[in-house]
Amino acid sequence: MAEANWYVVHTYSGYENKVKADLEKTIENRKLQDVILEVEVPLQDVVEIKNGVRKATQKKMFPGYVLVNMVMNDDTWYIVRNTRGVTGFVGPGSKPVPLTEEEIKHVGIRDGGVVIDFAVGDSVIVVSGVWEGTIGAIKAINENKQTLTLSVDMFGRETPVELEFSSVRRM
Repeated sequence: MAEANWYVVHTYSGYENKVKADLEKTIENRKLQDVILEVEVPLQDVVEIKNGVRKATQKKMFPGYVLVNMVMNDDTWYIVRNTRGVTGFVGPGSKPVPLTEEEIKHVGIRDGGVVIDFAVGDSVIVVSGVWEGTIGAIKAINENKQTLTLSVDMFGRETPVELEFSSVRRM
């Protein structure tokens, strides 16, 4: 079987969530979970100030686009391309081009290849960065962002610090 890749699908503006919902329903109805793995609308957290009130909201990183992790073949291409609200794949002509590993990291999509052996409550040591050599206890794990929150002792107080998986190791 061919390898699954991430593809960018262009949609009508404002239809991103509708396209995602329709695709997920089609995947479920036609039992295509093994060839169309994920459908994502990348979001970013932003703070808006309206009338002097700060409000944390989420905005679409790429309005008018949806990301699909799928095995590309004639059937999957047809299903995605003919979903209501989709105008086409990103790529030259009608040939979709998969995202590179670097583009996937930039967009913030998790890569299924990362396996962590951490758990909340584990003690770890920081092996790189500003906190190198610091020992802390894991308070939270965010697999999507590939970060974990440590509780470290700073000036006699417990302080939360967010670090990438690669900058810590188990003790």
